[in-house]
Amino acid sequence: MANEKENKTKNFVLRIDSNAMNAIEKWAGDEFRSVNGQILYLLDQALKKSGRLPKK
Repeated sequence: MANEKENKTKNFVLRIDSNAMNAIEKWAGDEFRSVNGQILYLLDQALKKSGRLPKK
């Protein structure tokens, strides 16, 4: 049960500039990801780089 709680995702509304969205859509396509997957990937990379992810 503990792993199940840790892996839950949360939904939220994101407002994004249309130029940024177009760039993310193209980037996602170039890397064979969905837009959602690309945004999650970018956030994960930024959190890792800044050292803000909790230690496992």
